[in-house]
Amino acid sequence: MEMLQHAFVQRAAAAGLLVGLACGLLGVVLLLRRSALVGEGLAHFTLGCVGLALWLGWAPLSLALPLAVGAALLMARLPERGTMYGDTAIGMVAAVGLAVGTALAARGGGFRADLFAYLFGDVLAVSRRDVAVAAVLALIVAVVVVLRRRRWLSVAFDPDHARVSGLNVCRYEHGLAVLTACAVVIGLRIVGSLLMTSLLVFPAATALLGARSFAGALAVSTALGALGVLAGLALALFLNLPAGPSIVLVQAAAFAIAWLVCSPDRGRSRASV
Repeated sequence: MEMLQHAFVQRAAAAGLLVGLACGLLGVVLLLRRSALVGEGLAHFTLGCVGLALWLGWAPLSLALPLAVGAALLMARLPERGTMYGDTAIGMVAAVGLAVGTALAARGGGFRADLFAYLFGDVLAVSRRDVAVAAVLALIVAVVVVLRRRRWLSVAFDPDHARVSGLNVCRYEHGLAVLTACAVVIGLRIVGSLLMTSLLVFPAATALLGARSFAGALAVSTALGALGVLAGLALALFLNLPAGPSIVLVQAAAFAIAWLVCSPDRGRSRASV
């Protein structure tokens, strides 16, 4: 219990809870849109942005956030123009990010430790500013997704019908890409780029196994995202383990338990309703 009295633990818990909440909401929409790999591509690209910022001597978030948002919009725009499929654009963005990060790490020397902290996460590096930014992100995601959940459901399941109904599907898809990019950048401190996708995938996948409604899936995924991060941080502190892998293992365990409780046949019957 003494560990919980340290300021860095409290900051990490607050930031992790907020990022987990935001990722839980976004993950449901991403999985229903079959766009889970968007987070993976952005996480790899963001690592290159962080490496570039460290190499230039800039604050990582100040450069990584706008570049990640630009990459997210590019990933959304390229398939719209009919030049390539969505997974092709994601693969290209991820490859460029990894290449830049690796090349700068090989040349930079002195900042490799800082770059690796963003690769696997670093609880000690969470600042008050990170907590404040995570709070703003969580609030924006909650307002955008929850208040317009019916429209998100329509866009996710049947975009053609949504267009006929008058919804600007492209605007929603671009907004989803931007919010995902922001969540990925802010979550790097806690989980790291290699494991960031787990926060977007595991809570949502677990919630969708037994959800009876879209609103129910959002609620369960949000709770799992937040509580999973807190449980992972606690596990890391008490067993002296890295925070990022601990969070992923907790999320994976929750999914495994839900998978055993909710059989595939039961999941298919609910999905058809």
